[in-house]
Amino acid sequence: MPSNRSLAGLSALAASAMLLAGCSAATAEEAPAETTAAASTVEITDNAGTHTIALPPTSVVALDNRTFETLDAWGIELSAAAVALMPDTISYTEDDAIIDIGNHREPDLEAIVAVEPDLVISGQRFSDRDADIAALVPDATILQLEPREGEPFDEELRRQVTVLGEVFGKQAEAAQLVADFDAAIERAAAAYDDADSVMAVTTSGGEIGYLAPSVGRTLGPVFDILGLTPALEVDGSTDDHQGDDISVEAIAASNPAWMLVMDRDAAVAADDPAFSPAADILESSEALAGVTAVQEDRIVYMPADTYTNESIQTYTEFFEAFADALESAS
Repeated sequence: MPSNRSLAGLSALAASAMLLAGCSAATAEEAPAETTAAASTVEITDNAGTHTIALPPTSVVALDNRTFETLDAWGIELSAAAVALMPDTISYTEDDAIIDIGNHREPDLEAIVAVEPDLVISGQRFSDRDADIAALVPDATILQLEPREGEPFDEELRRQVTVLGEVFGKQAEAAQLVADFDAAIERAAAAYDDADSVMAVTTSGGEIGYLAPSVGRTLGPVFDILGLTPALEVDGSTDDHQGDDISVEAIAASNPAWMLVMDRDAAVAADDPAFSPAADILESSEALAGVTAVQEDRIVYMPADTYTNESIQTYTEFFEAFADALESAS
């Protein structure tokens, strides 16, 4: 028969084992719960309000031209997208597994239903389709991060990419995009002399359109971001995608020291035999030959795909190009 001491020892060992087992069970129960809670959802705020998004998104639909390049660079898998709106610089255009819902004019919204999305990234050309899409896929989060009217455009681009970084677990990558963007702005602003006047234009169909400071499509916000001095200000200017009507004589009379240019057709009609590159239109114009920006080769073009790719990366590339030109001219 075991001694009392032996029985006491066995009881102590049993108690210790039970205590350790209890601690292990508690740890096993608690750790996964904490990990799951940290990784299972993210709460973000967009133009429509606050959303709780399950992570990771399992079926993503992308409709916003401003975000295609960012999603592509991060390797985000898409179920469906407005592939018809993407420039060929985006690799999604070569992925046959992505269902193309077409462009914003006649989209196949039923194709969105077919992929059972949990996340739809809307914006820009598709913004006015949000209600229709929400009605078709009520369980999906419609993420709307289009730059808001009245808010600084550069801050809106930062907000957009930062929120996407939270949604896709790409916080470090998002922070780097913002840092690159900020550095390019800082370079351009530091190199710019506000005594030099600036004109922004777009070209389309062989015609020149005026892009007004602040409100003009794509290049308008650049005046505010860099503190540029306008060569010309026109009452009643708009954000029309082809710019406002302007005569080459008006441009010549304003005599800008710098010209900033978006070639709209380079993104959507470069294969058209009638396509006229912006450089040909501006630099071969007899009426503009005496303009300082033309004479001194101070015309800076946005990337060719800008009209269908107005991402934070596109603006970073443009600001870097403008900084290069400004530094070379000083």
